[in-house]
Amino acid sequence: MDQITFHHDTVLSDVHMLLPNARHLMTRLNCSGQPVFLSKFKIMPDGERHDNGDPGKGLTETEGDGEKDTEVTRGGDDGEEEECGEGNVEPFLDEDGDLDIERRPRKTPQEGSGRDLVCPIILQQSNAVLEQEDEDTDDGVDTSFDNIIKIEHAMATPLEDVGKQVWRGAFYMADFILSKPLVFRGATVLELGAGTGLTSIVMATIAKTVYCTDVGEDLLNMCERNVTLNRHMLEPAGGDVRVRQLDWLQHDLCTDADVEFKWTEEEVADMYDNTKIIIAADVCYDEDLTDGLFRTVYRLCSNFPHTCMIFISIEKRMNFTLREMDVSCDAYNHFRRCLSQLQDLVDGRCSFRVEQLPSNFAQFLLYERVEQLELWKVTATPLPFDRARSDSGPFSS
Repeated sequence: MDQITFHHDTVLSDVHMLLPNARHLMTRLNCSGQPVFLSKFKIMPDGERHDNGDPGKGLTETEGDGEKDTEVTRGGDDGEEEECGEGNVEPFLDEDGDLDIERRPRKTPQEGSGRDLVCPIILQQSNAVLEQEDEDTDDGVDTSFDNIIKIEHAMATPLEDVGKQVWRGAFYMADFILSKPLVFRGATVLELGAGTGLTSIVMATIAKTVYCTDVGEDLLNMCERNVTLNRHMLEPAGGDVRVRQLDWLQHDLCTDADVEFKWTEEEVADMYDNTKIIIAADVCYDEDLTDGLFRTVYRLCSNFPHTCMIFISIEKRMNFTLREMDVSCDAYNHFRRCLSQLQDLVDGRCSFRVEQLPSNFAQFLLYERVEQLELWKVTATPLPFDRARSDSGPFSS
């Protein structure tokens, strides 16, 4: 395959770098010439779930062997040994009078020691034989295969293609979905900015119908393929994932017969009549996109005849800016301003109530749950007809 080149504007997700001993199979190049990888993510059973009270704990546990190393040096006049850092310690000098520092010997992990080396492996898959071997391996592990999510994704892209990568915000949303099955059981759900489709796939193991939406034919094709790759999880659960185009800059849903991921008239009616939950995972990293998201949420909820719950996950990303000459989080601050505007809206077709949800739900997927991850819930309630005005408010245009 062609050589992979990283440009100055390349954005790299750290999800894969933090997965110990993960296998990322390079399967092909997409139509943009970007390498596409196949990764597997395990939904952990009860006994393996990580303590959600300690963000990132699940990753650090694999890095140590549980032994406590104690440095011992010679103590004072009594000749007793003391722990390093305690008491008066006489320094050792070599024959030239220089300080002689005694170093601990490096330990090499032994077989059966229970300690895994953290060394992610990227394999270039160039023929059908490797793919068949990979499938055979999966089929041979029947006890865990049902808990494995397969996702095709890019690993490094320009900013405009970051939807092709897997991000922590998607895992965070997936954890919440799996922790609250009663909230989503049998529901019709709309995902905005679905990216690789990971959260839609997880949602479909619980919900009845999931409209998995984004823009870009290449991205939507990747999303559709990921849905196909995970039929082993979706078919037993009975969930239906429908990959569809939804452009936040367009007022209407695309029903053009010439568009591959078009909506049918029946699907448009079903989405408006039955969608009671909207989700969006880590899509507010740009002010224009954030504005587009909130305009879309406002437009959709203004046409729903029922109350709708919107769940949005976001990761606060700190950046140094020349304008401020300091570390700031402009995208997050703009997101919070949009939330405030939505909650303060009084002359729209519906009212919005905003709340931040606690992060104490269980962790089912292996990733670093950093404290910068947040989950917000917006409840949209239709107003009586005599109180509502058509297409009004800051998000109506």
